[in-house]
Amino acid sequence: MKLENKMNYFKHLLIIVITFLSISGFSQAEENSVIFKELKVKDSILFEISFNKCQLEAINNLIAEDLEFYHDKGGIIDSKSKFIEVMKNGICDKSNDYKSRRELAEGSLKVFPLYNNGNLYGALQTGVHRFFESYKNEPEKAGSTALFSHLWLRENEEWILKRIISYDHKMPSKKID
Repeated sequence: MKLENKMNYFKHLLIIVITFLSISGFSQAEENSVIFKELKVKDSILFEISFNKCQLEAINNLIAEDLEFYHDKGGIIDSKSKFIEVMKNGICDKSNDYKSRRELAEGSLKVFPLYNNGNLYGALQTGVHRFFESYKNEPEKAGSTALFSHLWLRENEEWILKRIISYDHKMPSKKID
């Protein structure tokens, strides 16, 4: 299956899952709930620590070995080792003149618990994130804004990131004087 077809398939699948969750009576977790707080912490580890500060060891126990990462601009990464390698040799490479920083858009994070016969087995986490870029120590400027969906599974009482979909990347609009 071509990359474009795979991306379209997963976008449609995501829409179906979200629609099903809203129709079937499952609701978003409250911001003060345990599951919401736990997954917000996981989001911080994934981005604040590993992406922004390049402390990649922080995600070693956070993501599944068979992680799948679907990005609308960068394609597919199909394993934990490849994901870490891309980070290590990309934005976290000390010789790289390009740097990127991610911020979670305030109030955009949502968590939808997933149950099997009343037992919590996972959660879909969605939100909006903004990226800021700098090149050769120049001042940071706004980069793209995008939507994301993370599928977390509960394994041995721990949350493990299994699937990532990062999509609808848009650059900031330029003002015309």
